[in-house]
Amino acid sequence: MTTPAFPEGVKRCGSGQFILWLLPAFLVLLIAVYAMFRIWFYGLNQTNMNDAYGFAIWIWADLAVIALGGGAFFSGFLAYIIGVKNVKNIINFAVVLGVVCYTSALLLLGLDVGQPLRGWFIFWHANIHSMLTEVAFCLTIYLGVLIVEFIPVILENPRIQKVRFFHHLAHNMHEIMAVFAATGVFLSFFHQGSLGGVPGVLYGRPFAFREGLFIWPWTFFLFTWSAAAVGPLFTATMCRLAEFITGKKLVKDDVYRLLAKISGWMLLTYIIAKSLDTIYWATVTAPARGFTLMDFYSNNPAYYGIWILIAEILICGFLPALILITQKGRENKKLLFGAAILAIIGLCINRWVMVLQVLAAPLKPFQEEWFVYSPAWTEVITTILPVAYGIILISLAYRFLPLFPQEKELNP
Repeated sequence: MTTPAFPEGVKRCGSGQFILWLLPAFLVLLIAVYAMFRIWFYGLNQTNMNDAYGFAIWIWADLAVIALGGGAFFSGFLAYIIGVKNVKNIINFAVVLGVVCYTSALLLLGLDVGQPLRGWFIFWHANIHSMLTEVAFCLTIYLGVLIVEFIPVILENPRIQKVRFFHHLAHNMHEIMAVFAATGVFLSFFHQGSLGGVPGVLYGRPFAFREGLFIWPWTFFLFTWSAAAVGPLFTATMCRLAEFITGKKLVKDDVYRLLAKISGWMLLTYIIAKSLDTIYWATVTAPARGFTLMDFYSNNPAYYGIWILIAEILICGFLPALILITQKGRENKKLLFGAAILAIIGLCINRWVMVLQVLAAPLKPFQEEWFVYSPAWTEVITTILPVAYGIILISLAYRFLPLFPQEKELNP
């Protein structure tokens, strides 16, 4: 009897339907790869970056996907370190999302570097005084940790399990996974934080500059905190989207409610800390350098108006946090996932302003106009590339691997 290619006890669509589902993602991927090689061959003149915007949409997307990929390290922390059992029903999916996010982040960095073949310079000629060196080391090593966490999931495929060596390898790797989860938490804390620390130590950019604890500006801790708070919500939202697309129940509702409760309280404490940080910056840090709060918001309201601060802290911060910490909010699926989407948008806004608004604000007395940046089509399509790649990888993983232990039970 032939061993099935799919996880035992579950149903999957036919091969033709599956190929049709993947076709649009493959087309986007092909166009994006063409743009990517065009950028690598001709150089960064294929983009709309300039002297003002040496960091642009790629770096924003890079920071955003790294933060959203934080669901992998925090879910691993909850499942393997704290021992929250329900989280194990979604941990495999969180790991796949983490792999997608972190491989995408490294790809985007390879684009922005402009000469990816020299990427190894970061490790061989390391600038020990740069936070970005620590980010590069931790990102690369943590991606390795995620791949190690993903290997036993791959080995759970029925046909691979028929090979005795792989069967025992998967079992043994599951037994020691707590070690890798702890390593991932350690590495994630530092690279998430250092990504926030980079704008925080820019003395010449008053919009981003923050005081802090010894060498760490407060943005160091806020970046880690926000990733841990919103990452699990991103995982839950993507899982819910997978349920909608497949028409199947993949995890029990108590998994969603648990993640929402934990993330809700973390989001509330984060947004309070973020608010205090903003108030101190607006009343102490910026005035000490000759600026007022509205100097950073009033000159270009269409792009960088005060609305962006209100959206980040109130609409996409306090509002979803207050919904998620209440039992009624968590029990109502529309409210729960509406709040989760708002929180995800809020995190993306935060990364946006810490990259683009930092560079847009005029700093010299003779500069009145803000710098405005519009990405070229090559930048846009290569930024969408991780989405297409993510759809393909997640679809393949869902089709052939047991990502959701509760799927068989919930879909008899």
